Amino acid sequence: MLVHPQFDPVAFSLGPVAVRWYGLMYLVGFALFWWLGRLRARDAWRGMSRQDVEDLLFFGVLGVIIGGRLGYVLFYKPDYYLEHPLEALMLWKGGMASHGGIIGVIAVMWLFARARGKSFLQVADFVVPLVPLGLAVGRLGNFINGELWGRAADPNVWPWAMVFPQAGDGVPRHPSQLYQAALEGALLFVILWLYSRKPRPPGCVGSAFLIGYGTLRFVAEFGREPDAFLGLLALRLSMGQWLSLPMIIAGTALFVYFRSSQRAGEPAVPAGRKARR
Repeated sequence: MLVHPQFDPVAFSLGPVAVRWYGLMYLVGFALFWWLGRLRARDAWRGMSRQDVEDLLFFGVLGVIIGGRLGYVLFYKPDYYLEHPLEALMLWKGGMASHGGIIGVIAVMWLFARARGKSFLQVADFVVPLVPLGLAVGRLGNFINGELWGRAADPNVWPWAMVFPQAGDGVPRHPSQLYQAALEGALLFVILWLYSRKPRPPGCVGSAFLIGYGTLRFVAEFGREPDAFLGLLALRLSMGQWLSLPMIIAGTALFVYFRSSQRAGEPAVPAGRKARR
């Protein structure tokens, strides 16, 4: 079996300031958003400029941080933070929820679309393929920190099972951070990037993100150890799985609606020509 390498969480220091790997992963995610967004903005039919990308990045950072923190406070420890409200502001103590970060980004996209006179669906379809690689590097940050480890795994069945000393029990576990980086990060990015290369009915790319992230997160959670203070909930599903189910349901309903609306609104095919699908 493998043992977690126990990376130093501090990447480097600048005098009294310690720069941590987890913070650097956030910066890498935002940099990837900026770079990929500028690439997508080259396609005039997307209706977004490079300046739009930079503005979205600025406000998106706020959406990720505020939404991620509020999501953790409200979804995972509402009773605790109700008794200790000031600690909700102490980001340096850790505690971010990716589902909350996604809600924060959705709020930012809505406000941006309204301020710029753009369609929310247009903005969402542009933004969501830029998100998964940020999620992937965030999970790599979790792995470097040796946190959010997986459930117990038999190394005879899972040769990559890994002992995380931070768990304190010496039990070989699934490196679920890497599962999530690969599934809801890299794989979801490839799916959305390829799907969005051509014009799609408005809203379809955004709803595909909801379906894809919700499904892949739901699957990856089977390898992740539930939070100790929550454990498994109803039907032996984790909080992450219960938060993913509404995304899958809503995404599927929206995808079907947007596809059917586009077909219903298609112009008639001129005589003598066959419709191409």
